[in-house]
Amino acid sequence: MEATMHKRGSAASPSARDDSVRLTDHDVYLLKEGTHHRLYDKLGAHPLTGASGCQFALWAPNAASVSVIGDFNDWSGDVHPLAARGDGSGVWQGVVAEADLGAAYKYRILSRDGRTLDKADPFAFACERPPATASRVWQLDYAWGDGEWMHGRAARNALDAPWCVYELHLGSWLRAGADGNSPLSYRELAVRLVEYVKEMGYTHVELMPVMEHPFYGSWGYQCTGFFAPTSRYGTPQDFMHLVDALHHAGIGVILDWVPSHFPADAHGLARFDGTYLYEHEDPRQGYHPEWQSCIFNYGRNEVRGFLASSALFWLEHYHADALRVDAVASMLYLDYGRKEGEWIANEYGGHENLQAVAFLRQLNEAVYREHPDVQTIAEESTAWPMVSRPAYLGGLGFGMKWNMGWMHDTLGYFQEDPVHRKYHHDRLTFGLWYAFTENFVLSLSHDEVVYGKGSLLRKMPGDEWQRFANLRLLMGLMYAHPGKKLNFMGGEFAQWNEWNHEAGLDWHLLDQPAHAGMRRWMQDLNRSYREHPALWQRDFAAEGFEWVDCHDVEHSIISFLRKGARPGDLLLAVCNMTPVPRASYRVGVPVPGHWREVLNSDAGLYGGSGQGNLGGVPSAPVGAQGQYHSLSLTLPPLSVLYLAPAQRAHG
Repeated sequence: MEATMHKRGSAASPSARDDSVRLTDHDVYLLKEGTHHRLYDKLGAHPLTGASGCQFALWAPNAASVSVIGDFNDWSGDVHPLAARGDGSGVWQGVVAEADLGAAYKYRILSRDGRTLDKADPFAFACERPPATASRVWQLDYAWGDGEWMHGRAARNALDAPWCVYELHLGSWLRAGADGNSPLSYRELAVRLVEYVKEMGYTHVELMPVMEHPFYGSWGYQCTGFFAPTSRYGTPQDFMHLVDALHHAGIGVILDWVPSHFPADAHGLARFDGTYLYEHEDPRQGYHPEWQSCIFNYGRNEVRGFLASSALFWLEHYHADALRVDAVASMLYLDYGRKEGEWIANEYGGHENLQAVAFLRQLNEAVYREHPDVQTIAEESTAWPMVSRPAYLGGLGFGMKWNMGWMHDTLGYFQEDPVHRKYHHDRLTFGLWYAFTENFVLSLSHDEVVYGKGSLLRKMPGDEWQRFANLRLLMGLMYAHPGKKLNFMGGEFAQWNEWNHEAGLDWHLLDQPAHAGMRRWMQDLNRSYREHPALWQRDFAAEGFEWVDCHDVEHSIISFLRKGARPGDLLLAVCNMTPVPRASYRVGVPVPGHWREVLNSDAGLYGGSGQGNLGGVPSAPVGAQGQYHSLSLTLPPLSVLYLAPAQRAHG
């Protein structure tokens, strides 16, 4: 009986609180104003310093009562009640002496209409492994060893730095284990993934959402743990170790982050205190028909503070170098994915979500104020203006934006049979009309290789040789085109199958020469890209790009120059979009002398036919395309050539 009483315990007095996490009147003021961006320091579960137990604090303004339930009190709601602050903040708080590190817990909330709700902690730092849904008491202590990276990352993350990004889903990149199909842990990834990404030459990885999510098939895009990395692959410290290892290898870490919606799971944020707290009550504003999820109420100050706190949390505690913000378009438009009559206009009668716009500006201002050496990247699929322009100029304040238009046009062009491409030439060139209106990331992401769309390789027309040649050409064009680069795992070695989140990539394909050649091509693309400032230094300035010839529609050939900050930093890209080789094809150049063939996608070591220019060609004083000098080139079939003046050929 004595042991039982000790286990069940009781709520402690306010004097037992730890002042380091105590919610002050000033904290409450900022919470209610929506400008408290470190709510994770005050709300949630925080182990006491120098004493046993844990302080709990929860925002649930419409609850009739709140208690902490867990494995320390047999999940009873009668043992550890929390007390309302009584200051109108809606915060409930208290200390549970029996709640030690690792303890599983939830909040039992009695709603004012008599319903009992068992909710996970919105601010939990760790969660039970799904399908279990409880939160865990955790501390985020970790001895970081990436000081050198953090000290110098401003230059690596700058807009005029190289960004070739490898996007991946941690659970399906590589499978192993006794059954041959178990995901790697964070610490296993810290070895295998880091070695691979470094070998491939990528500058950054982008991790599809690592935040805890109950449904694995959502890939993390319907998360319930906005402050907790998924426990499927290890502990929070294990994930920190992965980030640390990537930084040690000189690789930046971009995290997908989802402030656009959340799932309606019973333990999550939906109707959190018995009312529509985090979401809108009216389904025309609060329900997403396409994803069957809940939409955040960006007009509620405390919700904006919750989301901004989540963003800053991953930058602060997990040393993330950038946040890729998912589904921004769905936030900006009140009628996104809705039919007539299924949405409510804003106060001016328009379809713009003014509250979401204000939140995004506030968020980006806070991020860049607190962490000026990181970037925010918008996945925004419409023509909303000035997404990547500062808020003080009327923009949304993001550092960069995914270029979805370029992706759709380019993939559409490449899916055409080469004999018909001359009729679709504008798809190839149209992107340059708007290429410098935003700070664009060119993305060939996971979205393009799921739901029956086919892998990148299967999108390519022709026989097997032509498919591979087309894919090498696509990647070569992408790396030469203005904009930062992102491609999804598996594309680098031309996986045949669509991505399947329940299985690892088809690594066995690398035993076949064509796939090994594709991977070698991507390695050399990444290397040459990083070595030539012309390919990245002026990505977002029109001065960094010049057409040589975009009018050879009949032959489906384009040629253009990329220019770095120094006059000698030049790179010429020539793309032959048909399987017909072209001999003695003349291309104008601005600099006389020998031009080295930096890369040729048709080289034999990549799986090509081996045609080319024997390492380079001299210019001739023959005018072409408005230039005083020109090169007479052999253009291999379905190929891209990179050439540079000899003095810049090695960077």
